[in-house]
Amino acid sequence: MKKIEAIIRHFKLEDVKSALNEHGVQGMTVTEVRGFGRQKGHTEMYRGTEYTVDLVPKIKLEVVVAEDAAQGVIETIVQAARTGQVGDGKIFVHDLAQTVRIRTGEVNGEAI
Repeated sequence: MKKIEAIIRHFKLEDVKSALNEHGVQGMTVTEVRGFGRQKGHTEMYRGTEYTVDLVPKIKLEVVVAEDAAQGVIETIVQAARTGQVGDGKIFVHDLAQTVRIRTGEVNGEAI
């Protein structure tokens, strides 16, 4: 099993969610996060004063899939989240040793 974490732009969440649903992904976790990479933040004007936003707001999307489905899910996220601009985000892929569904005690593939 693989855990796929994607850091994406806020306004791309619905596009990515829809694409993953069409791809057959049954569940995901979404978290609002802040960070920076090459984008290095940006400046904004508020009531005539310019200030720097160092930590840019993003969305962190977490999906757990079978190992053979991981590459398709990654490609789906990339296609749905890409704008072609700096700050589109990153995808991180982790191996999972075990997954347990708390309600039933099912493990690994059955727990997804």
